[in-house]
Amino acid sequence: MRALVTGGGGFLGRAIVDRLIARGDQVRSIARNEYPELVALGVESLRGDLRDSVAMRRACADVDIVFHVAAKAGVWGPYDDYHRINVAGTENVLSAMRDCGVGKLVYTSSPSVVFHGGDCVGADESLPYPDHYLANYPKTKAIAEQRVLGANGSQMATVALRPHLIWGPRDNHLVPRILSRASKLRRIGRDNKLIDTTYIDNAADAHLCAGDRVSVGAACSGKAYFVSNGEPWPTWDIVNAILAAGGKPPVTKHVSKRLAMIVASILELAYRGLRIRREPRLTRFVVEELSNAHWFDISAAQRDLGYQPNVSIDEGLERLRIWLASSEKRTS
Repeated sequence: MRALVTGGGGFLGRAIVDRLIARGDQVRSIARNEYPELVALGVESLRGDLRDSVAMRRACADVDIVFHVAAKAGVWGPYDDYHRINVAGTENVLSAMRDCGVGKLVYTSSPSVVFHGGDCVGADESLPYPDHYLANYPKTKAIAEQRVLGANGSQMATVALRPHLIWGPRDNHLVPRILSRASKLRRIGRDNKLIDTTYIDNAADAHLCAGDRVSVGAACSGKAYFVSNGEPWPTWDIVNAILAAGGKPPVTKHVSKRLAMIVASILELAYRGLRIRREPRLTRFVVEELSNAHWFDISAAQRDLGYQPNVSIDEGLERLRIWLASSEKRTS
């Protein structure tokens, strides 16, 4: 298979690339930065932007499938910044695929596209999109997901995956975020509600499963699927386990959800009023994520994609501990 991975140098993109290479597929990557490590793996690495139609047509030429992983993530920032990458960039990918006759697309979405606030317990893909979003990332990812699923048809087969909270070795987002804020973290509320997470290897495997199954008329085509480890943990248990893997003490102090939401609202107003671009220390979206249950039924992905999480959370935590320890030695 000749595959294009957008954002192939990123955390998830690299894991997908590694698996494609390992099984003998030809891989091309397009990203805004240069990644010599991809070239060393035998990946054809192109430097370009999702918004550049010429670069995207060049990237899509002579490939069989696109894994569209690249996105602007985060919980803060102007809507236009997110829209340019997540929506307009995705539309550009679809346009380039049509121009080049590429027939398959696996799109990396997010469960946050259907987050309504409040608890989400064992939800399946019938959960509708909300009318209102607390952050521009899920809002723009939801628009992009709908564009991708709407493009499914007789000439192109598309599928969207919603992996929840991906973590593991080489993580450059969730794990370092938790470790860097170890001394400042506070449990929000007294409850310790269940949440899903996804170990990186499992997230990558899900994308290859989808890539192998998606085709015109297939059961998965034109649909979105929740992906996770399938083993929900209490929020602060998994946070403390990641902290322990990094040699940090657990989070023990609490603040009420009401107080956290007041502080987050004030910070958001202040940052917007002062036009501060960096992320506030707390946002309403983060408060909702940390104080509510959010875990999902992955039986549809298991049935239609043949997905099976092969690395347990316990095993993943041990791998993370070893990787963090080795990384610390390399930098010391």
